[in-house]
Amino acid sequence: MRVVYMGTPEFAVPTLRALHQSKQYEVVGVFTQPDRYRGKKQQVSFSPVKQEAVNEGIPVFQPEKYKASHSLAILKELQPDVIVVAAYGQILPEDTLQLPKYGCINVHASLLPKYRGAAPIQRAILEGEKTTGITIMQMEKGLDTGDILSQIEITIEPTDTADSLHDKLAEAAPALLLDTLQKLALGQIVATKQDDSRSSYAKMLEKSLGFLDFTMPAVVLERYVRGLNSWPSAYTWVDGLQLKIWKADVIDKETKETYQPGTVCFVHASDFSIATSQGFLRILEVQLQGKKRMDTASFLRGYSIKPGMVLPSNTK
Repeated sequence: MRVVYMGTPEFAVPTLRALHQSKQYEVVGVFTQPDRYRGKKQQVSFSPVKQEAVNEGIPVFQPEKYKASHSLAILKELQPDVIVVAAYGQILPEDTLQLPKYGCINVHASLLPKYRGAAPIQRAILEGEKTTGITIMQMEKGLDTGDILSQIEITIEPTDTADSLHDKLAEAAPALLLDTLQKLALGQIVATKQDDSRSSYAKMLEKSLGFLDFTMPAVVLERYVRGLNSWPSAYTWVDGLQLKIWKADVIDKETKETYQPGTVCFVHASDFSIATSQGFLRILEVQLQGKKRMDTASFLRGYSIKPGMVLPSNTK
């Protein structure tokens, strides 16, 4: 089966690798986002998918805008039986979706119809989900609305961050896709329409989302710490400096005193806690602006955090 693969980030690399290594599939081309210039020296940076394709000698195509390019003509020359899409980052027009014999198949990092959109991994943690998964979907012109071909469920552990959950899902995707493609070719797939009434949208993350609002319960804020790790990261401000919070847990206890949300409480040698609308957020790992990431014990040896300090909240 001839395959054109469309993907960009690290999440899409294991699936591309599995397709290329399989004897059943021939990856005849890879579409990925254009190279970017990064850093102070503005050095050219390949997408992870491009780097994998180059390493394996697979032809690479990088249209700035798919619709405004000659992409359809290129695809017709490549003659794919199927197009596999995994976090490509561009919308495909209907003429492309209908081109291959088996259409376009999307590898999506959620249990659709939940968390359609750009940030399903992070949103699953932010919303307190216990499970998520991979959905293999037949693409149509709507955003992640196509028929479901297969799914696999993954448990979200209480300690999972967006990064660790990303890796679990990226590892689970290849086997599910290969199995789905095989069954699709044999006519053994029964597609299931999505229930739009159960859908939710995982919009793209913004940096401002990480600015913690201590008027929220501590259990919600702890999910933000994990769900926004490593980008955009959860943070607050101390003496005008940004303080990223990389690890925290919840202290759910009653006290005789009533604290304003954002108030620093219970400062110890190895940690400190911040009052929220419900419970306390205990800070275990931080990074002060301009400094390295460190455990809170190391931070407190070099920086004074005192009980009664009130940290700002993002209440917009």
